[in-house]
Amino acid sequence: MKRSEQLIQTIREQGIKPVPKRYFTLKNALLWGSFVAAVLSGALAFSVILFSIQQTDFDLLGHATHSKLEFFLSILPFFWLAALAVFLLLAMRSFRNAPRGYKIPGARLVACCAALSMLAGTAFFLAGGAQRLEHAFDIHLSLYDSMQEKKVRLWSMPNEGYLSGEIVTVQTETFTLRDFQQKTWTIRYTKAFYPPMVQIEPGEKVKMTGKMTDPDDFNAEQIRPWGGMGRHSRDGPMREN
Repeated sequence: MKRSEQLIQTIREQGIKPVPKRYFTLKNALLWGSFVAAVLSGALAFSVILFSIQQTDFDLLGHATHSKLEFFLSILPFFWLAALAVFLLLAMRSFRNAPRGYKIPGARLVACCAALSMLAGTAFFLAGGAQRLEHAFDIHLSLYDSMQEKKVRLWSMPNEGYLSGEIVTVQTETFTLRDFQQKTWTIRYTKAFYPPMVQIEPGEKVKMTGKMTDPDDFNAEQIRPWGGMGRHSRDGPMREN
């Protein structure tokens, strides 16, 4: 008996039936869909990482009384870094199982998935989506430590030389500041450096480096807008009692 005849006989005896083409079509669609979803999810995570970097004044690291590493770790969004790693792994796994995906070397696959997530994440960040996403997580997840909360903690250490809040009144050499714990401070700012986008006027939210001279007095050395990247911002966590 010829081998082809033996094969036909075996198929008949075991009742083997051909797999419908739609099965493979659906499988490939699910794999590619999973890949796209993982890349987009990684992009969202990367956009929030960019947002956290934007909110941090790295040029003020030299003023930190603790180590630069401790300062840097205090603002890292570990939740989103972990999410980015997970979604990149899922994207790689989905692509690897897709048709001909196994032919792409591992290093190139990692680079491609990361590049796609970073490009899409940058576009989402520039469109302002990262801040809205971070705010949504802050509202709906009680255990989530938002970037704003990290930022408030970092800039609410007057003993360490960091102070932030909202300007209430302005005088010739001083202004009154209400910090995010609702405490009122007298700020001396005549010798302080502040860029043109900082308006020393009531309602302006600022963050400062300097020195606390009394329990309610602070000599400012540098004054920056509360929003990041030189952005004039009046939004923030300030709340009225």
